[in-house]
Amino acid sequence: MRADRLVSLVLLLRQRGRMTAETLARELEVSTRTVLRDVEALSAAGVPVYAERGRHGGFALLPDFQTALTGLNHDEALALVVAGSRRGAQLFGLGSALASAVLKVVDALPEGLRDTAAEAARRLLIDPETDLLSRRVAPAEIPDSVAAEVRRAVCAGHKLRIYYEAVGRSPQWRTVDPIGLVTVRDQGYLLAERGAEDRTYRLSRVLAAEELDEPAQRVDAVDLNRVWRERMVRFRTGGDTTAVVVRVDPAHREHLAATALAVRSENTDEDGRLRLHVVFQDARHAEWALWQHAMLAEVEAPQWLRTSLHHRATEIAARYAPPT
Repeated sequence: MRADRLVSLVLLLRQRGRMTAETLARELEVSTRTVLRDVEALSAAGVPVYAERGRHGGFALLPDFQTALTGLNHDEALALVVAGSRRGAQLFGLGSALASAVLKVVDALPEGLRDTAAEAARRLLIDPETDLLSRRVAPAEIPDSVAAEVRRAVCAGHKLRIYYEAVGRSPQWRTVDPIGLVTVRDQGYLLAERGAEDRTYRLSRVLAAEELDEPAQRVDAVDLNRVWRERMVRFRTGGDTTAVVVRVDPAHREHLAATALAVRSENTDEDGRLRLHVVFQDARHAEWALWQHAMLAEVEAPQWLRTSLHHRATEIAARYAPPT
């Protein structure tokens, strides 16, 4: 909305000082012509914004134009600044709204507190694109239009039509009763019911969405954390999962558990190694995961998995054997 953009323009000038029309356009994601029209509208409304000509010119506000917000300590102010980088709002189509809200709050902080919080925030990096092993983190990409429709239906309690592409299937339209939205490790999920059955949809697979006028059939109060926990347990323990018995050094236990769906039981052998009963999504998942651990883990059962890993190791050894 234009009113929100005008406020954001003023706050940008308040916090950064003189800015060119091109820089403002880039920050606000509009054209330079739109910025010029917005500046004229602000001036007509009495906001003291003025233009400076020349090579290093731009737009600026008179020095005394400001607001004030009191009652926040340093850590609270820092938390607000850092909040602007969280992925959850972006997954739900609220990224620009969060950025605008943080901009407004930070602008209203007392000057000294604002400066120290901004400086401290530059010392914190949240969710970088790669980890220490140079593995690229690939967050889900969800169009804002889709996220907005899903979010509105969830919040309003209306039925929702989604054009959903399940793994290995062609996209289909489905009408669901939305319950809530969840983010886990940069992935967004829609919890819903369809025909009185629980359904969980990954937002990145929703190709289109439409909020309906019809009220959703759902309970008035919901413990979303409990619902998510129950569905996660059912996912991990149900369906065509693959159970594996594996021995592993205690120091490698958490690394192994992180690649499995669940650890059902564990005990310690006489030699100090752990024997774990772990569950994987399917046979392919089990083979891939155990291969990653190489000599740090030993599969005891099932036999077909030991045989498969043996064949893979033999092929690798033959390929990289030194020339005779």
